[in-house]
Amino acid sequence: MDRTDRRILEILQEDSTCAVAEIAERVNLSTTPCWRRIQKLEQDGVIRRRVVLLDPQKLNVSVTVLVEVKTIHHNATWLKTFRDAIACIPEIVEVHRMSGNIDYMLKVVVPNIEAYDSVYKRLISAVELHDVSSSFSMETLKATTALPLMYTA
Repeated sequence: MDRTDRRILEILQEDSTCAVAEIAERVNLSTTPCWRRIQKLEQDGVIRRRVVLLDPQKLNVSVTVLVEVKTIHHNATWLKTFRDAIACIPEIVEVHRMSGNIDYMLKVVVPNIEAYDSVYKRLISAVELHDVSSSFSMETLKATTALPLMYTA
C-alpha cells in the first residue's frame, strides 16, 4: 500500500459515495487506474464494506450506554450463547472482549433509560452474567469511523 492508496482510503472514509472520477482527480490519477486501485483494496479486504452513517438524535437513539460485563464462564458454549444473545439485540451496536477486570464492553444506543432497562432485561434473560455495570454517556467528545492510516506498510 502506497501513499496514493492511503489518500484514496482517506477520501473514501470521509465520503464513500465520492465518485471515482473525483477521487482520481484528488489523488492525481486517471479514472481507470484509480478504479483499479479501489477494486484491489476491496479484493484484498482493506475496504470491507461501504455504509451510511446516521444521526442518532434524528432516529431517537441519542442515549449511549457503556456496559461492563463480567462472567464466570469462559467456555465455547457460554460464548456462543452470549454471541447469539447480543446478535439479537439491535440496540447493542458494539461489543468488545476485554483484558483486565472486565470481560466484555458493550456499547448500547437507546432513546432513554427505560429502553435501556428493556435491553438489560433481554440480555440477562438470554445469557448468565456474573456482573453488569452500566454507565450513561453524558457527552460525546469524539466519535469517528475513520481509521488512522499512518501505520500501513
